[in-house]
Amino acid sequence: MTSAEVSEILSYLPDCNGKVVVELGAGTGNLTSELAKKAEKVIAIDNSEDLISKNKEVNQHLENVVFTVSDVTKLNLDNESVDIIVATKQVFTLEDNQVQSVFQNFLSWLRPDGYLFFVETSKSKSDVDSSGHNIPIREIEVYEAFYSSVSVPCDSDSFYGFDLVLSRTSEATLKEDGDCDMIWLLEKVKKDNSQAHGFQSFREFLDKKQYSTRGILLYEKIFGRTFVSTGGIDTTKEFLQLLNLQKGQKVLDVGGGIGGGAFYMAKTYGVKVVSVDLSFNMTQIGLERAKEVGCGPDQVVFEIADATKREYPAESFDVVYSRDVILHIADKLSLFKKFFKCLKSGGKVLISDYCCSPNKHSDLFKAYVQQRGYNLLSPAAYGKVLEEAGFINVKAEDKTQQFADILKIEIERTESNKEEFIKFDEDGYNYIVDGWKEKLVRVELGDQRWGLFYAEKP
Repeated sequence: MTSAEVSEILSYLPDCNGKVVVELGAGTGNLTSELAKKAEKVIAIDNSEDLISKNKEVNQHLENVVFTVSDVTKLNLDNESVDIIVATKQVFTLEDNQVQSVFQNFLSWLRPDGYLFFVETSKSKSDVDSSGHNIPIREIEVYEAFYSSVSVPCDSDSFYGFDLVLSRTSEATLKEDGDCDMIWLLEKVKKDNSQAHGFQSFREFLDKKQYSTRGILLYEKIFGRTFVSTGGIDTTKEFLQLLNLQKGQKVLDVGGGIGGGAFYMAKTYGVKVVSVDLSFNMTQIGLERAKEVGCGPDQVVFEIADATKREYPAESFDVVYSRDVILHIADKLSLFKKFFKCLKSGGKVLISDYCCSPNKHSDLFKAYVQQRGYNLLSPAAYGKVLEEAGFINVKAEDKTQQFADILKIEIERTESNKEEFIKFDEDGYNYIVDGWKEKLVRVELGDQRWGLFYAEKP
């Protein structure tokens, strides 16, 4: 493992201080020694006796490291005995049923709220086994299916499962031809059937209901190529003028969708953008659009991640940018505190978001919010939460009239291209036109608002 790979893994791992860490694929021990600096105990495991011997030679002075030779399929650990598992390329050569069993074991061994971090060979790569035969590389979606489908009983109403914290390409293994490994960070959490409108996770709710691939492509047709946010390229250009972006700055695009805003920032201003979205479908389409517009990972990096759980290094971004996404998040204060932490001094936040009036709402609006799973605030209350998180020079603007004007333009544009929409999806055409007209009704009733928020870190 290279020093760059070690640094990358450490940057994504949760705090190991005082934890029991299992390192699978420990190799010669350059990661082992780093983990041992904070962990209460590190169990370094590899299926190669030679590699473990070399690891032991380097790290035998560390009293909190236990060295073990074992195959991952034969390893036995006590249930709920470890806090963090780090697994480096441990399952891609295994049969599907073996991989499923290994992930089941990982979930069982972890304590509640424990973490699994794993690295696997990406789909674009090839590998060769000891006999010289090519090893088929799994699609990313297959790994998603493996970890999403395992569970451990908890009580009559609950079970333990994995929630995705992060999934992205590994920058440390990125090659000139675009090949690289994939990394995942998962958390063991308690779940019940009432969560996320009957889905096992909020991400499943997004991907299977609100942001299905069909739904995303419909949104893109009305907002414009690569965009899934109100006003498309026009509002993107308008709002970004508030940020005075400079070449070389780093931007965190929260809920970056299929990449439109990130591509525009990278190409126009020369900034590097980390586009984070919880929806797998959004990110996959975004990666396709990145090739289409010619934006490489040196300009825009896509992460499938939960912004409420993802921990970025302190003072690592110049700007946090988000368009019509935070409406999904109930605890906005905690999220804004994360933004504050990851911004450099003088860093800026720019957010547009769905809002509501501060007054009593109609039953029609209440039903809409419940069905969509939104958590809305008035523009003024939204601004107060940013101030509570520590931001200064907060500007909270009610942009509802602009929102209504955009809705009318988008309805007119869709109706004028009715034949084209119907060829793509007739039900989708009706969904867009009827849905946008319903938004206008909610705006006219005074319930639905749209806000633009700017803030700075001292």
